[in-house]
Amino acid sequence: MKLGIVGLPNVGKSTLFNAITKAGAEAANYPFCTIEPNVGVVTVPDERIDALHKVYNSKKTVYTTIEFYDIAGLVKGASRGEGLGNKFLGHIREAAAIVHVVRCFEESDVVHVDGRLDPLSDIETINLELIFSDLELIERRLQKAQKGLKVDKSMAAEAELLKRIKTYLESGKPARTMELDDDEMEFVKSLELLSSKPVIYAANVSEEDAGNTDENEMVRKTREYAASEGSDTVALCAKVEAEIAELEGEEKELFFEELGIKESGLDKLVHASYRLLDLISFLTAGEPEVRAWTIKRGTKAPKAAGRIHTDFEKGFIRAETIAYDKLMECGGSLSAAREKGFIRSEGKEYVVKDGDVIHFLFNV
Repeated sequence: MKLGIVGLPNVGKSTLFNAITKAGAEAANYPFCTIEPNVGVVTVPDERIDALHKVYNSKKTVYTTIEFYDIAGLVKGASRGEGLGNKFLGHIREAAAIVHVVRCFEESDVVHVDGRLDPLSDIETINLELIFSDLELIERRLQKAQKGLKVDKSMAAEAELLKRIKTYLESGKPARTMELDDDEMEFVKSLELLSSKPVIYAANVSEEDAGNTDENEMVRKTREYAASEGSDTVALCAKVEAEIAELEGEEKELFFEELGIKESGLDKLVHASYRLLDLISFLTAGEPEVRAWTIKRGTKAPKAAGRIHTDFEKGFIRAETIAYDKLMECGGSLSAAREKGFIRSEGKEYVVKDGDVIHFLFNV
């Protein structure tokens, strides 16, 4: 899973990226400090993996991962190449979802690119640049479809849908908020429109507000805006996240308690991205390896098996499955779980659930 971190210059993108990835991307108080996107791979914390590792004394544990792309600050006119914008917009296209960092803190020492602090205006600036970039693509596709229509009448439906999308984007609304049926949705996905990508708004607050973000009026406005378009909001303090990144164990817990924080910004972003992209994890466990595998909710057993190896999907016979909670209820003992009837034999139509511990049987 790839998440692109975007926002205006000086909103705290690189500081947040450094904190959650410990990758050391440069963070500075001037626009376009980040030119090429920095990439950091983060393991997704999963207590189930830790518990299964203890049960099986496994030689290896493999957590699922998220790739974060720290994309340079966008500015008004990015879609026309302002501030190297076209290049930066291209980097966003590679991401499955966007983490849009919104400045919700006041600090005179950190200049705002527009000279004023207004989170909704900042959000609109970024959204409009994504929309303008999409309009260029849609117009090219529409011209192609209209030319094709002269020789192939079956292009009529595509041309009509492209016109609808163009009109919708011209109204200033991102493609992700457009009402589409399943077939239309698939077509829009194939276009890879920037404004169709799901968004998590990361409201970056001051250190003073880190433990009580609900009191921040700018956060409240950001949440309301996000809810209106079906997006998610995570409130955090990038500076505090940088401090958290340096702590471990009891020290980290005491720091959380002192600030009144229940979980790190990374954990919040992980949970939000899983919700947003409708993802779940199933588990495989044994002495050689305990591992988490990420799939789309609603995935059937053979396709889930294919995440491990294509041969598993091709030669799928059945899946021996047990819910993680049931397995731990038996102390991790498969024989005890079998005796209690907790292990199920599932066929090709079984829809994998979050936390399923699965052993796949297949023909070579």
